[in-house]
Amino acid sequence: MAGELEKNFEPKGVEEKIYSLWEKENVFTPKIDKKKKPFTIILPLPNANDPMHMGHGMFVIEDILTRYHIMKGDPTLWLPGADHAGIETQFVFEKKLAKEGKSRFDFDRETLFEKLKEFVEENRLTNKDQLKRLGFALDWSRYHYSMEPEIVERVLETFMKLHKDGLIYRGERVVHYCTKCGTSFSDLEVLYEEREDKLYYLDYGPIIIATTRPETIFADVAVAINPKHKKIKELKGAEAIIPLINKKIPVIQDELVDLEFGTGALKITPGHDAVDFEIGSKHRLKTISVVDRSGKMVNVPEKYLGLKVLKAREETIKDLKAAGKLVKEEPLKHSVGTCYRCGTVIEPMVFPQWFVKTKPLAEPAIKAVKNGETKIFPQKRFEKMYFDWMENIKDWNISRQIVWGPRIPAWYCLDCNDSIRINFLNKKKEVVSGPYKEIKQSYSFEEIKSGLQSLFSTGDATYQLKDGSCQKCGGPNVIQETDTFDTWFLSGQWPVNTLKANPGDLEYFYPTSVLDTLWDILFFWAGRMMMVGLYLTGKVPFRVIHLHARVVDKFGKKMSKSKGNVIDPLVMVNQYGADALRLALVLGVGPASDVSLSDEKVRGMRNFTNKLWNIGRFIIMSSKEQGFQRFEPGMPGLEEVDRAIIESLNKLVKQTTKMLDNYRFGQASEELFQFIWHEFADVYIEQSKQRIKSGDKTVLAVLFHVYSVCLKLLHPFMPFITEAVWQKMFAKNNSLLIKESWPS
Repeated sequence: MAGELEKNFEPKGVEEKIYSLWEKENVFTPKIDKKKKPFTIILPLPNANDPMHMGHGMFVIEDILTRYHIMKGDPTLWLPGADHAGIETQFVFEKKLAKEGKSRFDFDRETLFEKLKEFVEENRLTNKDQLKRLGFALDWSRYHYSMEPEIVERVLETFMKLHKDGLIYRGERVVHYCTKCGTSFSDLEVLYEEREDKLYYLDYGPIIIATTRPETIFADVAVAINPKHKKIKELKGAEAIIPLINKKIPVIQDELVDLEFGTGALKITPGHDAVDFEIGSKHRLKTISVVDRSGKMVNVPEKYLGLKVLKAREETIKDLKAAGKLVKEEPLKHSVGTCYRCGTVIEPMVFPQWFVKTKPLAEPAIKAVKNGETKIFPQKRFEKMYFDWMENIKDWNISRQIVWGPRIPAWYCLDCNDSIRINFLNKKKEVVSGPYKEIKQSYSFEEIKSGLQSLFSTGDATYQLKDGSCQKCGGPNVIQETDTFDTWFLSGQWPVNTLKANPGDLEYFYPTSVLDTLWDILFFWAGRMMMVGLYLTGKVPFRVIHLHARVVDKFGKKMSKSKGNVIDPLVMVNQYGADALRLALVLGVGPASDVSLSDEKVRGMRNFTNKLWNIGRFIIMSSKEQGFQRFEPGMPGLEEVDRAIIESLNKLVKQTTKMLDNYRFGQASEELFQFIWHEFADVYIEQSKQRIKSGDKTVLAVLFHVYSVCLKLLHPFMPFITEAVWQKMFAKNNSLLIKESWPS
């Protein structure tokens, strides 16, 4: 006989108890069974320091797949973890310091690192608890954090392997630098915005050039024209004259110059523009920098020294006008690179960084998708994006000028490298910057080393890949690289490095089955995992890349704190229950689309939760009055309506199974919703009431059967209420619904 169901389903009192029950029974921890094919998902890493946002709610897709495969009897692993999130965490921590009237420059490197570590540890368990609140079937026995010593050690091993294989190098390139965050970024981490600016036409003697950045004229080393320029003959061998400083520079020819932009002549400033750097390298031109890492002017006439870029631009324009060298100004709408963290305009700069050669790594990753080893879903749109990026890939800048993260394992000899510059805090907590050869006259090596914040050089540095005395000159003054790894370099190795932690896991659970993520990190994470996973193992890291929907507000706008339209997932859970939120995130939603979430939609799913609960209460109360009879196919007393609902149910089982196998979660949940609310509740149950009153036990058997199968089908979508009802109505010896076999 079924147990009692309370009048109302109260999620607050039930969800925590049920999750504890699942954990106690270890239902999320798979056992290796080499006779069976495993199903594996790696959780996209939440930031260890941040509470979850609604985007993390889309992990429900992975939970649906995990619970579905557990019920199918597959050894199923959903591996959780957290990301130290280098730049993001340091950015948030620096905002906290600013409120206290401090900055990162008030601390030496080791102290700042320890403070960041404490800051993260205070918050790291927060999103772990939040993931549980949403019911996610993660194997917490295999949880990993990206700054675990074992994980960091494997990251360093990958760096060494890449270096040994000639796939890592240190070189001078134009990098995207944020003068506020104090670090460089990869190409993918720059956000481009359309802005209204001005195009300035300047008199360079024999030719007029157009530029948006007149403040950088002091770093010009040439003027370039396209070989098809109409003045090509008269400018052959000519010299241009930089205004204000009257410096002569050559006029050169290069096909990279856009004939349609401005006058078709380009001032070449290799120190502050990627195209100019490419042209400058080709023609062996000097590189001059006039903006330092704090965004202030250097290597310029005295009146501009120390000015911020925009102020320097303003003063330079004023002086160009006074000198009669500003020919004209035009409005210009163009794309400007900004920091994805703080919105500061990115400053292209040239200094040595560590790069990964990506072409050799991209080729196997392209081939793996083309031959179907890894499939991208939805296919047509995102395969094209994947191939476009991989086929035009640039070398990957893995250097970050921040403290929070694993340091690059390279050491420099200060004795045989005069080009190295030092930035350190002395005993008075004053920032001292300059060439080491000058600073060492006032400070000891140990003083510099203990207060070191950053070091950099303007050429090839003498370095080695292990600590100790210099392998070249034998000198003792060897110091470690201050740059840390790009977070994506670490997370690109995540499936391999985490599965190596348990003996046998990598061999059994890798390649993983599905990577489910938002399309906007297809390149940041998925593409890099493809490259690194294939490089380290010879196998793809996952068989399927599934790109889920993006959560937007009810007006279709992307959620962001600045817009004030963010919905906290736990607020929704506290108000309506986790099941209601989960269903609201998937019901009727197509892959890689936008899911519009509002309070009204979640409330609507809460109504469905109540409906499901009340169906159970009706069946229990009816069976108490009439007794219980087990359903058997073809049992006597079945009427046409009974056979029809059972036929519809069997069809629903096949449809749901097929849809889940094909990642049609929105469609599957829609079909379940419609069947349970309308075909089963509104029609069949209403028709059954008179038969129940007349003592018909067959209809009760059908009700129990249909309802039990619906609970199984719904469990991956709404695990808490389905498990709660199952425990009351169908559990034998306290058996769990998630351990029941998937209906067939």
